[in-house]
Amino acid sequence: MKNISVFFCCIIFVFSCKDIVENTSNEDKNLIKYVDPFIGTGGHGHTYPGATVPFGMLQVSPINGISKWDWCSGYHYSDSIAVGFSHLSLSGTGIGDLADILLMPINKEIDLSITPNSRDEIPYKSSYNHANESASPGYYQVFLEDHNVNVELTTAKRTAYHKYSFKDNDVQSVVIDLGFAINWDKALETSLKIEDEYTISGYRFSTGWAKNQKVFFVAKFSKPIEKQNLYADGVRIENISSEGAKIAAQLFFKNEKSNALFVKVALSSVSIENAKENLNTGDFNFEAIKLEAENEWNSALTKIEVETPIDSLKTMFYTAMYHSQLAPVTYSDKNGQFRKENDSIVTATNYTAYSTLSLWDTFRAEHPLLTLVAPNKVSDIVNSMLAYYESKNILPVWTLYANETNTMTGYHSIPVIVEAYKKGIRGFDVEKAYQAMKTTMMQDERGLNHYKKHGYIPYSLLDESVTITLEYAYDDWCVAQLAQVLGKDEDYKLFLNRSKAYQHLFDNETGFMRGKSVDGNSWNEPFDAKHSNHREQTDYTEGNAWQHSWFVPHNVEDFIKLHGSDEAFTQRLEQLFTESSEITGDNVSVDISGLIGQYAHGNEPSHHIAYMFNHANKPWRTQYWARYILDTQYNTTPVGLSGNEDCGQMSAWYALSSIGLYPMNPASGDYEIGSPIFEKASIAISDDKNFVIEAEHVSDKNIYIQSATLNGEVFNQTSIAHQQLLEGGTLHFVMGSEPNKAWGTTKINQQ
Repeated sequence: MKNISVFFCCIIFVFSCKDIVENTSNEDKNLIKYVDPFIGTGGHGHTYPGATVPFGMLQVSPINGISKWDWCSGYHYSDSIAVGFSHLSLSGTGIGDLADILLMPINKEIDLSITPNSRDEIPYKSSYNHANESASPGYYQVFLEDHNVNVELTTAKRTAYHKYSFKDNDVQSVVIDLGFAINWDKALETSLKIEDEYTISGYRFSTGWAKNQKVFFVAKFSKPIEKQNLYADGVRIENISSEGAKIAAQLFFKNEKSNALFVKVALSSVSIENAKENLNTGDFNFEAIKLEAENEWNSALTKIEVETPIDSLKTMFYTAMYHSQLAPVTYSDKNGQFRKENDSIVTATNYTAYSTLSLWDTFRAEHPLLTLVAPNKVSDIVNSMLAYYESKNILPVWTLYANETNTMTGYHSIPVIVEAYKKGIRGFDVEKAYQAMKTTMMQDERGLNHYKKHGYIPYSLLDESVTITLEYAYDDWCVAQLAQVLGKDEDYKLFLNRSKAYQHLFDNETGFMRGKSVDGNSWNEPFDAKHSNHREQTDYTEGNAWQHSWFVPHNVEDFIKLHGSDEAFTQRLEQLFTESSEITGDNVSVDISGLIGQYAHGNEPSHHIAYMFNHANKPWRTQYWARYILDTQYNTTPVGLSGNEDCGQMSAWYALSSIGLYPMNPASGDYEIGSPIFEKASIAISDDKNFVIEAEHVSDKNIYIQSATLNGEVFNQTSIAHQQLLEGGTLHFVMGSEPNKAWGTTKINQQ
């Protein structure tokens, strides 16, 4: 009997140990605990803390009600007043829009007839305290002190869920203000209808950054509407529906059984009927939806798993992974329909249409990251850009709610398309894509007429001529690459030759890219490399000559030759990082932030520069500066981003650089090697295949690569191809505190 007892004890012990191992493993996979959505909501990060799912249609988030630059997302961590919770938000942009379909729970009857001149006059606003506020992937919560209401938000792909917990015996009421707007946005026409005692619907047409934004909505409540106060342009009406420039309503609900009021909301760019179809069926099981959202995020975050004993590094990494999968956003409805800028309704067949394409920013690192962590989304994004081309006969620059904002320079949908194809991503018509690229770069808009005529854009003919010329040169190189793959030899020669436009602008005497005259014989004078004049009478976009003279990612070797030698080139690079950080001028661009010398990590044109040492036989300087940027430009506080997040680019730079990779030239299909900060990073290539990056002895001091092997074979090069990652395997680095100047200096595979 004693032996039997011992046997059973052993069995129990074994299974208990198994449970402990499994629970530990599951705990390790709970990666959302490392994400802090408040990172970037302070400073100039411009992120929002609200609830969404990866690439979701809805971003249900708190709105502070202030129209200033740092409130571009509708929220800033320095604030403590909320005016409501909207369903569309921008993550980290430099222009403010959206915040559509505003709901606010309150516990008293108010007068909505007054048009407020400031936030102080908004009758439904409430104070809150960060001590009573929380956020995690797919979830947001805050306690509204003035109304004694606890607000919880979560969301599915196309349906947002609200939970309002009122105090005992309080009035249970919700304000819907369709006329409310922030920043550049302005409501033009709105409508609201009470369809039945549980349902309202309507629309909001507005202009702003997106000039023709049409949002249709439906909202369903868990309790019957007992009374409504409906206002049209400040006038109280008795009807159950109304239209006007600014419609607002206060709804009152029967206080029956529960203090909790639930709401679910769906939107559509097409119609109220489509919004109803987008609305999830079933009950208001808030916790179940929250769990689904968390599971979606956890799955998205596990695409790259990192190992380190330092939790703050995990927080920065997984928050970066989170931010880099907020946009682009789902735009097409469940039935595939979506509205174009010209009001035509089209159907996305066999793909999901996406919008909020911040291409000037995101082509650099976010789209390359998506080819690793969400490759199934990439062809849909390309098809979305081609759908835009079908109606405009030109590829998009920066689309918001399917509107072309023409914000920023270049046509960087082109490198996104070429990168996708070179990395083996199909699912789109490559011949159509090529024709779209060629047509775009052969038309005459946005300075291309001058570029084609002169081989560069003369400074007297267009502002920001240097930046635009350099970016068109890169776009041309990208077109040339696809032309070569498709056997279009004449086009290849044409665009490859045009891609050398940077040669016209390089000034040997100063070492900078400079504005050149129409006759090609003189430079724009006077010249101050530190001077910035934001978006007017300037040769550079949101920066100066120091920051914009390095954009030749497609031909670094030739760029180095222009400087005379590797040594001359790297001396200039070092000076960029060590020069004084003074910016001169009376209208300095606010986008110049995150300064290390004249290097400005807070804006995207600087993001590739540290990796250029690799091409000048000094990879240890890439390792030094990449690690320095990682250590100084990111942290775990609300000011943890040194500049605008810009729809994922700032975070994608961190996510890739922290594992030791960066796509200096995204359309090449290669990644530069930097300085990994994690002991181990595993990229999930498929269900049964990983590419693992190991950094033996890595620490805050051991930042230099001493040696490397790829699948056990000596690896002595400073770049690696995407196709090599897809094969799976292990890239193993040995790290040390002093540079090994012999590693990676053979220039193998860098030509």
